[in-house]
Amino acid sequence: MGLQQIIFLLLIGISGYFGFKRYGAIKRNIFLGQDEDISDNAGQRWKNVLLVALGQKKMFKRIIPAVLHFFIYAAFLMTQIELIEIILDGLTGKHRIFASSLGGFYTFLISFIEILSILAFVATIIFLWRRNMLKLPRFHKPEMNGWPKLDGNLILYGEILLLIGIFTMNGTDTLLQQLDPAHYPSTGNLAVSSWLGPALFGGLGESSLHILERAGWWLHLIVILGFIYYLPISKHLHIFLAFPNVYFAKLKSRGEMENMPVIMNEVKSMMGLIPEIPVDPNEELPEFGSKDIFDLSWKNILDAYTCTECGRCTSMCPANLTGKKLSPRKIMMDIRDRAEEVGKTLDADKTKTKENYDDGKNLFDYISKEELHACTTCNACVEACPVMIDPLEPILKLRRYEILTESAGPAEWVPMFTAIENGGAVWQVPDARDKWAQEFNQNQDAE
Repeated sequence: MGLQQIIFLLLIGISGYFGFKRYGAIKRNIFLGQDEDISDNAGQRWKNVLLVALGQKKMFKRIIPAVLHFFIYAAFLMTQIELIEIILDGLTGKHRIFASSLGGFYTFLISFIEILSILAFVATIIFLWRRNMLKLPRFHKPEMNGWPKLDGNLILYGEILLLIGIFTMNGTDTLLQQLDPAHYPSTGNLAVSSWLGPALFGGLGESSLHILERAGWWLHLIVILGFIYYLPISKHLHIFLAFPNVYFAKLKSRGEMENMPVIMNEVKSMMGLIPEIPVDPNEELPEFGSKDIFDLSWKNILDAYTCTECGRCTSMCPANLTGKKLSPRKIMMDIRDRAEEVGKTLDADKTKTKENYDDGKNLFDYISKEELHACTTCNACVEACPVMIDPLEPILKLRRYEILTESAGPAEWVPMFTAIENGGAVWQVPDARDKWAQEFNQNQDAE
């Protein structure tokens, strides 16, 4: 076994070990939430995965960024084919292990990858320009300061490094096929490297070409391995999580909110629709809604980890557009940050568990009540999300905790609650809500 194979195996082993631990921690954090059974209508769910997660259907509501994003997305997927060959070459000590067996199809495949890579490079430059020079408003909200802004740029720089590695490897390989055909099998005339290689590296000697070819090969591999470890701390974790998140997304109407049977029965009893429910004075009062990630469902936390931070939800939020503090994107980022905080504490203190965890903090330390009160429950954020995240559900759960468990809420909401409790309607009117029906029945009886 050569030195290159040993280094290759060490890199694969180290990145695999730390990657496994990091992705395992994220899985643990997601399941800090409450159990939720989402197993209905598998056919429709798989259809959503194909159309929304794989086909990027919702992205195309904004055609220009959608096309640019598709170039990067498609190039990333297709370069994994070349990555498979790199891994097999690293394990076996061979070079271009697929070239001889696939022949002309190999030339077509690598050429297709190169064309996509050029398109991805153009898209990457445009995205960097949009973020840093054009300064689109949705990328420059308060929650995007610091790491989120840097993260958005780092992944684009990483994409450029990956493309440099690909074209350095392929371009020098094209020249070495003529100089050392015994070790460099023919790839045919590649769409880009067959002319780019001679243009960039044509004046170099064979030893320099060997060095550059290996440098491109290693750069490609190291960037990919770096992505694997980097993604768990990045918004680009959605590359993996978008698929399960879309699969488990709600299928019911967006306007249908989750019901609470206890509250529903209490209201029915209050309105005389069912017999009055007896109250045990010794029974501990239940908690309604959610105050921390442990009270949310695991799907809510999966939503938070899947958030792409694209800001489409916030850019469509009528509350945000009118200057209010609410940003649906920030809500999801706050839930993820809280899950990360709890996860790190659990890793540091093995005596703490999901059941006994208490650090004196909760989601209300991240999300202000002013933000929660601003939500109009219009579902614009849910409709806008390209990976079917539902920011509204945790907002409602937090608001329910504040109102039903803490008996708090904005002062201007109190008259509405009082009117509903006393008259069954949101308006403060002196008559019972069903008075018109009673009068109608009386008139019918008189006739």
